[in-house]
Amino acid sequence: MKAMILAAGEGRRLRPLTTVCPKALMPVVNRPVIDRVIQFLKSHGAREIIVNAHHHYQKIIDHLKGGSRFDVKVEVRVEKEILGTGGGIKNTRDFWDKDPFVVINGDILTDIDLSKVYESHLKRNSLVTMVLHDFSVYNTVKVDSEMNIVSIGPGIHVNGALAFTGIHVMNPEVLNFIPETRSYNIIECYRRLIDLRRPVRGYVVEGHRWIDVGTIPDYVRSNFSLLPPERIAIGHECHIDPAATLNEWAVIGGKSSIERAAVVQRSVLWNEVTVREGVRVIDSVVTSGVVVKEDLIGSVATR
Repeated sequence: MKAMILAAGEGRRLRPLTTVCPKALMPVVNRPVIDRVIQFLKSHGAREIIVNAHHHYQKIIDHLKGGSRFDVKVEVRVEKEILGTGGGIKNTRDFWDKDPFVVINGDILTDIDLSKVYESHLKRNSLVTMVLHDFSVYNTVKVDSEMNIVSIGPGIHVNGALAFTGIHVMNPEVLNFIPETRSYNIIECYRRLIDLRRPVRGYVVEGHRWIDVGTIPDYVRSNFSLLPPERIAIGHECHIDPAATLNEWAVIGGKSSIERAAVVQRSVLWNEVTVREGVRVIDSVVTSGVVVKEDLIGSVATR
């Protein structure tokens, strides 16, 4: 199976974090988001993956190194101008073969059984399968009794609707319905296919984990959600003074230093962060290389 990770967005809702790091490389419990997405795809049989990139694209290329660290082939397709979800997929048309492929948003973390989704797509002879769930804030997709998608938005809180998880399976034929060389949203393509009565179907999931790393509060929640039972995650080669306090929960990135009487509480620290003696970091995010010299409460600190 081949797959695509959509990672070309600028991460505007995550600023100022994304001014120093692309969203795909932001660490969640000391592991970049994209590493977690690649491992998810690999666990369900993906062996060739393509990633579109724009914002800080060179950092993504340097990090992925062709996929050698994951034992899968990973190609990065740079977009000089952002092409949107549909245009980005169209821009990778030479990557696909005759088989259906998976597309996943690069800012979601999930344990959905992708293998079952792919199997259902093949069994039902669908052109597109959108993975759906009940998530009231985003419920815009309506299906009929046979899981044919009959409409996708606009608007939210549509009665009887479901939400798109950001995971879909599509046949290469779909690429023929995406315009050339311009920004385009894949949802517009799906609406056109529905109007043409082509088989665009839903696959509904329940009882799964689904985390959207789209905003700073979402990002903080994603770290909390993936913490080990002890609610503390400490990276390699850290110095935590015995008189420092890690309270409630905390993520401490590699080579960080928490000095005497410092407090880190409900916060995420990236790599090589120093919290000076007696300083409190509470409900905050601190990016790599920052030295925190004064209390940081409910804020973001970047270099």
